[in-house]
Amino acid sequence: MEKVAFIGLGAMGYPMAGHLAKRFPTLVWNRTFAKALKHQAEFGSEAVPLERVAEAQVIFTCLPTTQEVAEVAEALLPHLRPGTYWVDATSGEPEASRRLAERLGEKGVTYLDAPVSGGTVGAEKGTLTVMMGGEAEAVERVKPYLAYAGKVVHVGPVGAGHAVKAINNALLAVNLWAAGEGLLALVRQGVPGEKALEVINASSGRSNATENLIPQRVLTRAFPKTFALGLLVKDLGIAMGVLEGAKDPSPLLRLTRELYEMAKRELSPEADHVEALKLLERWAGVEIR
Repeated sequence: MEKVAFIGLGAMGYPMAGHLAKRFPTLVWNRTFAKALKHQAEFGSEAVPLERVAEAQVIFTCLPTTQEVAEVAEALLPHLRPGTYWVDATSGEPEASRRLAERLGEKGVTYLDAPVSGGTVGAEKGTLTVMMGGEAEAVERVKPYLAYAGKVVHVGPVGAGHAVKAINNALLAVNLWAAGEGLLALVRQGVPGEKALEVINASSGRSNATENLIPQRVLTRAFPKTFALGLLVKDLGIAMGVLEGAKDPSPLLRLTRELYEMAKRELSPEADHVEALKLLERWAGVEIR
C-alpha cells in the first residue's frame, strides 16, 4: 500500500492525519516534533524527520500560511521524487500557490490546492468539505486518499481552491457580524436571543452563524477556541486579493475586513473568531442572551 505523509498537526491537521493513519501507512512531521510523537502514539502513524516525508506518494500540508508551505517545500525539494502528489490543505493564497505549483513541477511533483471547510468538528468526524484546484486527472488520482472528507469538489485550476476558501470565509465573517448586529437590536427590544434565533432559523435569515455558532458559543458564553480571529483576518486579506484581481465592486466585503481587523486589534489574534461579537456587545453595552 502506498505511503502518505502529513505535515502540520495543528487543530485541523491533527485529526485529519488521524483519518489517514486509519487507512494508509502515514508519515507525520510537525515543527514541534513532540506533537508528531503524540500522533504516532494515538493513531499509529510514524513520526519522521522532514526529509523522510519524501518517501510518500501523496504529501499533505496543513500550515498557517502559504509561506510556511513554500519554506517546507524548499527544504524537501532535494529529496522529492517525480510522480509525487502534493495536496495542500492550508488556507493559502491563490497566486503564491500557482508559483509553488511551478516550483514543485520542476521536480515532477504535482501540486493541488485543497483547503477545507467544516471546522475542528468536521475534521474529527471526517466530514470536511474539500475544494480542490488543479488538473482534473490529478484530482481524481488523489481523491481516494482524502480520508477526512465528506465532500470533494473540483473547483478549477491551481489556485481556485484557495480562492473559493477565502471568499467562503469572507461570507462567514459577513454572516456572523450581521447576525450579531441584528440580535443586539432585538435584545434591546426585549426579545431573548434564543427566541429570536428560533424564528430566524426557521426563516430566510438563517445561516451557519445563526444555526450553530451563535447558539453554541455566544448564548452559552462558551466561546471555545477553534478558529482564531487572526486566521480569519488572514483569510479576509486573501479574499481582498481575489477581489482586486477580479476588479469587481465589493464594498461590503471590504468593510467587513476592516471591522474584523478592528476586532483583532481590540481583542487579540488568538481570540476565537466568534468572539468578534464581543466587540459589538462592548459598543452596545448589552450581551446577546
